[in-house]
Amino acid sequence: MDTQQVSVPARSAPAVRGGGSPTSGIRHINTRQTSRFTIIGNHLAQHRELSLLAIGLSTYIQSLPAGARIGIKKLAERFPESEARIAAALRELEAHGYLRRTRERLPNGRVVTRTCSYNQPTGTAQRHLAPAPAPAPTPAPKPRRQAPAPTPEPAPLPAPAPPPPPLPQPRNPLPQYLRAATALLTELHRHAAEMTLTEKDVVLLAPAAATWFERGATPAALRHALTHDLPQPLRRPAKLLRYRLTALLPPPPVLGGHTVPLQNCDRCDRAFRSSTPGDCRECAADRHRLPPVSAHG
Repeated sequence: MDTQQVSVPARSAPAVRGGGSPTSGIRHINTRQTSRFTIIGNHLAQHRELSLLAIGLSTYIQSLPAGARIGIKKLAERFPESEARIAAALRELEAHGYLRRTRERLPNGRVVTRTCSYNQPTGTAQRHLAPAPAPAPTPAPKPRRQAPAPTPEPAPLPAPAPPPPPLPQPRNPLPQYLRAATALLTELHRHAAEMTLTEKDVVLLAPAAATWFERGATPAALRHALTHDLPQPLRRPAKLLRYRLTALLPPPPVLGGHTVPLQNCDRCDRAFRSSTPGDCRECAADRHRLPPVSAHG
């Protein structure tokens, strides 16, 4: 606008200094516009029935180039007002002849909205006969829903440890082997202080130690296998003994490609390995050393 034309008379004449400038109220500092400006009539800028939002919205619409999109959602993206308030302001402008919206069907069947903006109100609206619609109640802004925090994926459960292999069991659990195995395990702490076992541990491990004796191992060889090169510190001696009794178990003795079976001595009931039953070596030697018995006594 080049010059402000005040159409509403002031209620009282402002005080004017000797130089002609008012001493109170607004002063206009105008710069001549030569490009990028829009002419707005005072009938819009000083309209008594339009809301400030409607006046400002009409000013913005008239400043746009032809073909610009002015849908409600587009305007709500441009200005901070809500869609409801912008829709109400557009209805005000329609009621007062500054805006007209019509729906048309294109040849391809698509329905579009045609919007016409008037810099001068049309029809009876120019005389302000159309009542201004009551502004729609402004709905309370809905709180923005925050996106739910992503549920953390549960950590994968560790794979269960495989069960330990079963303890060796003697094929022929002879009492003398079990007694010798029990004694050896009970006295291991005399040879290695870390190897202090409970009674429950000894009962559990004794059959496995007896299997070593059944396979020809001597007590000294078994004791060395169980106490040699112990890890430090040793926290669970029974677990270590279970592993060594199973992993270091010697193979059964073989004779001619076959496992030599156990026999019980006919005289002392001691177990020994032989392909045929009879006496053990000691009893057989003692029998040969005995003097012959006289037939007459």
